[in-house]
Amino acid sequence: VQLVESGGGLVQPGGSLRLSCAASGFTFRNYGMGWFRQAPGKEREFVAAISWSNGNRYYADSVKGRFTISRDNAKNTVYLQMNSLKPEDTAVYYCAASNTGPFPQVDAYAYWGQGTQVTVSS
Repeated sequence: VQLVESGGGLVQPGGSLRLSCAASGFTFRNYGMGWFRQAPGKEREFVAAISWSNGNRYYADSVKGRFTISRDNAKNTVYLQMNSLKPEDTAVYYCAASNTGPFPQVDAYAYWGQGTQVTVSS
């Protein structure tokens, strides 16, 4: 099983980034996919998730209206479009796969990527 994140980087406040997570080694369409983040000295926190079936989306309050999660089952890829970025969004972002839910819970996820750094700074 592999989850490989990409698309992180340095961006100015108010800017945008799109993260991608390419999955392999499991039946992608049968798994809900989530994005989490972890800032230095803080616990890993839920950002967004999308279910396996009807594409229900879930967001942390801190990113609602700014971030959008989507998936392409043909490409085994999940995306996180991040707009209006703030310095407090700076963290390592991880994608993860769950076939159980509930999706906002870290413990629901069986597979994790290695993470990609997002830094929001002027």
